Amino acid sequence: MTEQEHVAAIAALNDACRAEPGAGWMLTAGVQGLGAAPLAKVVTAVKAFDAFTEDNNPHGERDFGAFELGGQRLFWKIDYYDLDLCMASPDPADPAVTKRVLTLMLAEEY
Repeated sequence: MTEQEHVAAIAALNDACRAEPGAGWMLTAGVQGLGAAPLAKVVTAVKAFDAFTEDNNPHGERDFGAFELGGQRLFWKIDYYDLDLCMASPDPADPAVTKRVLTLMLAEEY
């Protein structure tokens, strides 16, 4: 696999992670405290996020995003762990050895 193919595989897996809220998503206390209706809008915004630029996506993996919604600035970040969630993944392009965790937070919680 070339480096470009490796990055493209990681990006595709990250897109799939963003598309499926629930398992693998961690919501900070601030995000959980937004309430049901705002939270639903925030989740929809993460799922639809496509504003990747060289500044927020320098490696092409589509693993970070920042946006504003309802007067709140939010960040999301995908990290790659081994299957036991104890260490970094040995290969984020291989779903057989990687668990993705998407953390969604208010910018003020960073």
